[in-house]
Amino acid sequence: MTVDLTNAQTTARVLTEALPYIRRFAGKTIVVKYGGNAMKDDTMIASFARDIVLMKLVGMNPVVVHGAGPQIGAHLEKLGKKSEFIDGMRVTDDETMDVVEMMLGGLVNKAVVAALNLQGGRAVGLTGKDGGLIRARRMLISNGDLGQVGEVERIDPRVITHLEAGGFIPVIAPVGVGENGEAYNINADVAAGKLAAVLQAEKIIFLTNAPGVLDKQNQVLTGLNVPQVEGLIADGTISGGMVPKVRYALDAVNSGVKSAHIIDGRLDHSVLLELFTDRGIGTLIHG
Repeated sequence: MTVDLTNAQTTARVLTEALPYIRRFAGKTIVVKYGGNAMKDDTMIASFARDIVLMKLVGMNPVVVHGAGPQIGAHLEKLGKKSEFIDGMRVTDDETMDVVEMMLGGLVNKAVVAALNLQGGRAVGLTGKDGGLIRARRMLISNGDLGQVGEVERIDPRVITHLEAGGFIPVIAPVGVGENGEAYNINADVAAGKLAAVLQAEKIIFLTNAPGVLDKQNQVLTGLNVPQVEGLIADGTISGGMVPKVRYALDAVNSGVKSAHIIDGRLDHSVLLELFTDRGIGTLIHG
């Protein structure tokens, strides 16, 4: 058997570069928000799952919070129901809420769990209803009625900490529960940020369909602090759909999470590249 010495040495350099990061983050909780756009095919899902399982195997505590926007929209279309949005939020009547629960807490959640377990992990799927994890209330806005869209009232992380202690990987669908047991559709980015804050996570990583936060020349801004981000929003450099994503990242950092990362979930092994390499691949936001 012939050994390709150049490739072997490259592999060794990658492993040695990762070592200080593995040591630094061992025992730390890292929340990863996994979006529906990063679940486009089996290859992308398998790449993500290997990253998360490796994190767990080297001593970190990953917690996955996932969305399912594209999947919910596609299923509603099959039912002949048109999706309606106000300020980027899906209007959620009773029928839509049934689909949200079915896709988020059922098909998508179990698909993520199965992918992680296939790679050798021990994943457990939850919704915010389980163990009273996410208590929510109806979101009220001035320019319309969102139905059963909720905002986080409080989070009880005990079920998460018990799973972490047992060596499991929690996989959370952001369906909240009201005081009378009613279900609420929670924005996955918001749920991930609030959970990271309550868990006092080391990091929160948002997987998106963009390379990160871009400057006006479409170059990735690799490291930003809170005042810089506020300035970039104010001058219009950060605009459109990236604004709420960055706001959720800022909220997490301002609530005690040490850093937030916005990275491209479409790239193979994007989580590992951001965590374990000197330069990373996306945008890091810190206090």
